[in-house]
Amino acid sequence: MSGHSKWHTIKHKKGALDAKRGKLFTRLIKEITVAARDGGGDQDANARLRKAVTDAKAANMPNDTIDRAIKRGTGDLEGVNYEEITYEGYGPGGVALLIETMTDNRNRTVAELRHLLSKNGGNLGESGSVAWMFDRKGYLMVDRSKRSEEELFEIAIEAGAEDVKTDDDNFEIFTTQEDFDAVVDAVKAAGIEPDAAEISMIPQNYIKLEGADARAMMKLYEAIDDHDDVQNLYANFDIDESEME
Repeated sequence: MSGHSKWHTIKHKKGALDAKRGKLFTRLIKEITVAARDGGGDQDANARLRKAVTDAKAANMPNDTIDRAIKRGTGDLEGVNYEEITYEGYGPGGVALLIETMTDNRNRTVAELRHLLSKNGGNLGESGSVAWMFDRKGYLMVDRSKRSEEELFEIAIEAGAEDVKTDDDNFEIFTTQEDFDAVVDAVKAAGIEPDAAEISMIPQNYIKLEGADARAMMKLYEAIDDHDDVQNLYANFDIDESEME
C-alpha cells in the first residue's frame, strides 16, 4: 500500500473505534455547532455545515440531535462557545503532527496535549513549524472491488480530480477544495460509494517508521486522537501493516 493509504487506513480504523465509544458523535456535534456559528444554519448556503450534517446522518445521528447542534451554533439555543485552534508538533522519528482542536478552554487543552506529547516521545512546535509540510485537499478512498481503475479514473478526472492513485486494496482520489463536491457527486452518481470522502491535510512527503519508532508513533497517535478536544489529527508517517496489529 502507498504511504497515504496506510496512514488513512490507520485513521479509518480509529474512526470505527471512536464510533463504538461514542466519541464520533461528540466530534460531529462540535463540528456542526461551529459550522453553523461561523456560516449560518442554512445548509444550502453553508458547505461546511452541509458536509457536517451529511457525516452525522451517515453515523446515524438522530435528526433532533443535529437540529439542536445547529441551533446552538446559530444562538437559538444556549451552548458552549468552542474555539478552533490548530497545534503543531513532532512525534517519534521526526514525524510532523497537525492537531486540529475545538475547545472551550485553550489553556487546559494545550497543557494536556503538551503532556501527551512529552509522555510519548513528542513535543509541541511553534506555529508554522510543520504546517508547510501539508496541503489541504479533497480526498476520496474507494475499494478496488467497486469499479475498474480505468472507469474510476475517467469518472474522477472528468469531474475535476487532480489525481487518482492505486494500491493493493484501494483507489485514492485527490482534488482541490473547490472541486471536491463535484468529484464526490460524480463518483456517487456512478453508483460508487466512497469508503472515505473528506477535506484533509495531505502530507507532501512521508517518514518511514519501523520497530520501536513505529510502535511509539502509533501509541502517541492514539493518545492524541483519543483526546476529547481533538477533531482531526494529521501526520506524515508510513508504517508496515504488521506494525498496526
